[in-house]
Amino acid sequence: MKEQVKDKKTAIMEAALKLFTERGFHGTSTAQISKDAGVATGTLFNYFPTKEDLINSLYFEVKGNLSQAMGKGLEAESTFQGKLRKIWSNLVKWGVDNQEEFLFVGQFCTSPYITKFTRDEVMKEYVFLHDLVDEGIKTGEIRDFPAELVIAMFYQGSRTIVNFILESDSLKDQNKVLEYGFQIIWKGLARE
Repeated sequence: MKEQVKDKKTAIMEAALKLFTERGFHGTSTAQISKDAGVATGTLFNYFPTKEDLINSLYFEVKGNLSQAMGKGLEAESTFQGKLRKIWSNLVKWGVDNQEEFLFVGQFCTSPYITKFTRDEVMKEYVFLHDLVDEGIKTGEIRDFPAELVIAMFYQGSRTIVNFILESDSLKDQNKVLEYGFQIIWKGLARE
C-alpha cells in the first residue's frame, strides 16, 4: 500500500514540476496537475492541501537533490580550489542532466510562493558550501566577500554555463566549457 501512495505522490510531483516550469505558478491549475499525474484532484489535496504546499514540497525536494549532487566526491579533493572545482563541475553537470529541475530552481528561487520556512530548511542542505566558502576566506584563498554573495555568483555563473552548453550544442566540449566557466569564477574570487 505504501508503494502505491509513494507512486501517486511521485506522479503528482513529476507532473507539477513539468507544468510549473512550462506554465509558471499561476498558469498551472491543480486540476491540470491531477490530470497529468493520472490521479483525482481530491487525491492531490490529500497529499498537498494547497498549491503553495505542493510547490514548496517540490522546491525542497529538488533543492535537496541538487545539494546532494553538488557534494558528490568532495571528500576525494584535498585542496580548496579542487573542492570548489568539484562542486562547480557537479552543479553544471547536474543542470545539463536534469534540465527541468534546473529550470525549476532558477524560476522559483526568488518566488514569493516559496516560504521563508522552506528556504531556511533548504539552506540547511547547503551548510557544506557555506563552510567551504568561509574556509577559503579564512585561509586567504579567496577574497573576503560575503559568503552569500559568493554562493549566489557561483550559482548564477553555473546557470550561464548550463544554458551555454545546452543552447550552443556544446555537449561534446562540455568539460572544456565547464572549465572555462570555473576559471572565470575562480579568477573573480581568488586572492591576487
